[in-house]
This record gives sequence, structure tokens and C-alpha cells, in this order.
Amino acid sequence: MKRLFCLAAIAAALMGQSFTAQAAGVEFAVGATSDSTMTYRLGMNFDWDKSWLQSDVGRLTGYWSGAYTYWEGDKTSSNNSLSFSPVFVYEFAGQSVKPYVEAGIGVAAFSNTHYENNNLGGSFQFEDRFGFGLRFNGGHEVGIRATHYSNAGLASSNDGVESYSLHYTMPL
Repeated sequence: MKRLFCLAAIAAALMGQSFTAQAAGVEFAVGATSDSTMTYRLGMNFDWDKSWLQSDVGRLTGYWSGAYTYWEGDKTSSNNSLSFSPVFVYEFAGQSVKPYVEAGIGVAAFSNTHYENNNLGGSFQFEDRFGFGLRFNGGHEVGIRATHYSNAGLASSNDGVESYSLHYTMPL
């Protein structure tokens, strides 16, 4: 498993180099699972620099998200995950503040296949997210997000786990 995390970290660093021409941000998030266990997330976001359905109401855009999450627990139940996800964002029009909603489906690798009372069924998981928040002039962003991890039935056990978090993104 350590080898998988090393390879994922190298891949994330190389991908970060390929996105240098695009707007990037560092994401910090603090959350809790449905069992009230704390989660801490550190990630990088890279804007797609594309817009669709642009109107007076807003526009559809998106970003790539790569992150490390620490899942707090007792000595036997803490966990770590690396995730990568494309995220679609509908950003509403605004002057200095732009409300948005976001949704995405990506992939994640967990260091342990058990967390809390959940049997994840394997290290490989899908990451589904839904959230909303505010983007400010200058690129700062705050929001809330619900994220669900599941193997989508690829393994015989598929308990899954959720995290509900507050996040802040700082532009680079």
C-alpha cells in the first residue's frame, strides 16, 4: 500500500507540472464522518479554464481536484486516502461574490480497507461529492461539501463512508 501512495504522490506532482498555465489553488478542509469522526483534507485544485452555458445567470465550469485526507480514529481505525476527481461547478453571476454549486465523481485509494465500523471492501474507492459555497474576487473560496466513498459493488463488501466538511481554497 505504501508503494501505491508513493506512486500516486509522484503522479500528482507530475500532473501539477502540466497544469502550471492554469489557475491553481490550495484547498484546506475539516469535516466529520457520519459517525462523528474528524477528517482533515489538503488538496490542489486546477481550473479547467473553460466555460459552458454562459448567461446573465451564471456559467458552467470546473476543475481537477487532487487531495490527501487523514481520517482520524483510534489506534486501529485511523485511515489515509489519496483522491483525484474532475468537478463540475455552476457559478452564479456576481460582482465581488459568486455563489456556486459543485458535483463530481472521481477515484480514491485508502491505506486501510476498514474504517470505523465500515468494511470498504478494498483500497480502491469512488469519490462522489456535492457541495456549494462562495467564490470571492481574488480567487478565495469557502464552502461546504458532502463526500461519499464507495467501491460501487466491485468487491463483496461495500459499506462506504461519508465525510461532511467545511473547506477553504486559497489561490496560488
